Amino acid sequence: MASKSFLFYREPAWLENRSGIRHTLPENVQSWTYEPGSLTQRLRDCYGDAIGVKILLQQWTVPFLTERKLMGLPENKYSLIREVLLHADGKPLILARTIIPSGTIKVAKSNLSHLGSRPLGEVIFSYPKLERIEMGVALIDTSTWTKHAQAEGHISQSIWGRRTVYAIAQRQMLVSEFFLPGVLEIF
Repeated sequence: MASKSFLFYREPAWLENRSGIRHTLPENVQSWTYEPGSLTQRLRDCYGDAIGVKILLQQWTVPFLTERKLMGLPENKYSLIREVLLHADGKPLILARTIIPSGTIKVAKSNLSHLGSRPLGEVIFSYPKLERIEMGVALIDTSTWTKHAQAEGHISQSIWGRRTVYAIAQRQMLVSEFFLPGVLEIF
């Protein structure tokens, strides 16, 4: 089987978004974690057309165990896994990992499997019936990131992230976003 991740040696430990957890996060991390709109749009508001996407991994494989459990996916069911770096003229801002089951791709009329260098947020936030189902947060230690991810994201410290289950026409997808130091300067 192909690698499950360019970003991680092992699956991050996620915390459920329970009441009160927000106030345990640094203020600049709260600002990004609880952003109600598209993170891509927020980046575009700041950087304009300088925002780019570098695809680090895009393949059909089996998601991590907690990702499968969160989405109710069978043990051996392949999903499209996409990991990218969002940057502004090469400055790393956000690393992202998306799990898109085949049923979600079908209802999205294949738009999600042919993103190329388009940011996912520009596509999913255009769906009128996009729903947020659930969210979690994590503080990911440097030892969890692969050396390649550390180099791409200029990671030298623990990084906060959020993961959100979205649904389009009742079909779920999981989007995990990790806030690099460059993005936390903007808030």
